[in-house]
Amino acid sequence: MSVGSRPLLISGGRVIDPASGTDGPGDVLIIGGAVEAVGAGLSAPDGAETIDASGKVVAPGFVDLHCHLREPGFEDRETIETGTAAAAAGGFTTVCAMPNTDPPMDSAAAIEYLARAAAQRGSVRVLPIGCITKRSEGRELADMGEMAEAGAVGFSDDGHPVSDDGLLRQALAYASALGLPVIEHCETLSLSAGGPVNEGWIATRLGVRGVPAAAEEQMAARDIAIAELTGGWVHIAHMSTEGTAELVRRARGRGVRVTAEVTPHHLVLTERAVLGPGERSEFGPLTAEAYDTSAKVNPPLRTGRDAEAMVRALADGTADAVATDHAPHAATDKLCTLDEAAFGISGLETALGATMALVRSGALPLPRLIEALTAGPARLLAGRAPEGLGTLAQGAPGDVAVIDPDARWVVDPDAFKSKGRNTPLAGAELTGRVVATVFAGRVVHGP
Repeated sequence: MSVGSRPLLISGGRVIDPASGTDGPGDVLIIGGAVEAVGAGLSAPDGAETIDASGKVVAPGFVDLHCHLREPGFEDRETIETGTAAAAAGGFTTVCAMPNTDPPMDSAAAIEYLARAAAQRGSVRVLPIGCITKRSEGRELADMGEMAEAGAVGFSDDGHPVSDDGLLRQALAYASALGLPVIEHCETLSLSAGGPVNEGWIATRLGVRGVPAAAEEQMAARDIAIAELTGGWVHIAHMSTEGTAELVRRARGRGVRVTAEVTPHHLVLTERAVLGPGERSEFGPLTAEAYDTSAKVNPPLRTGRDAEAMVRALADGTADAVATDHAPHAATDKLCTLDEAAFGISGLETALGATMALVRSGALPLPRLIEALTAGPARLLAGRAPEGLGTLAQGAPGDVAVIDPDARWVVDPDAFKSKGRNTPLAGAELTGRVVATVFAGRVVHGP
């Protein structure tokens, strides 16, 4: 990943930088891979590249706290090259890679491998997340100290939640001493029992097991209680239920160090997506598009009430960030029955377009959405990422997303940069798109 050698002037846009309180017309000048100046009427130095951002929004490059690059071990699903190219296409200039690879990222050597590979072959910045336990098996803590020294920005067993309370207590205490979060996938496995969809009338109608909200909420309550006991920092990944949001809100109110993220799909989609496109009534006939495996994700898409609660949590700051949980799969992982299909949605390239629907509806101001994609996640990476990440302040990394908020486009998975074509948004018309992405002063997507 090289730094742009020529100066770059992005001119005439609406600059929105929530970290510095900037929202208005202006230009952004990047020199030597860093932000040199932001203001109106800036002049392009000799030999500079230029991007005309008239009618566009100019924001800091997006930061994704939760994505799956699948390398090493699952290169048929994604690689560092394809995953970071997808990130750039979606406006993301920093992504945090989850450790459920093969072998898992449970050692300093594994963390160092990913960092080297990303520096050599990636289009954007990749920050590794290490395992909580060895091989994510939930039996013995991994060497968090060594992984932190190697560059890990947090610890997670992701789809394998740590069920042993005592082990989680040790993990939170240890990670606290390192100043890093334990990132928890909140799922009580004995309650979810491998169900492919949310528990409710749709699961009943389809004749499949349902996953109750309590499967997430019980584990979230336990994690928060142990964080309160240890003084550690727990981060709730892909929060999806109204009850979990309330648990986080109340815990923060009493001073527990708990943060949370919410995904685009849990903000704008509901459990109805598994029935296929269009509206379906509780007693209406099923169509050939039902049992849509592209909508199978963990945690499952929930009710409309839960989705509304996620929007409120994002609006009031209970959710610190929008994170994609980008989970690309090979076609064969989804071309099977709903029970057999893999969990996951490929979400890096549709994240902005999907969530812009909240802005158009008035549910979320545009500056707050941009904050949740930039300054919000960057705050959680403070001390483990380049200084100035998530802002356009002078001296900050020259990472920029140029957005056309009015661009209308149809989601075509075959055009994705990602290997993962698995999205329930296929064929949907979205409004709002990243038209240019700049990483370290170099244009990595767009004109």
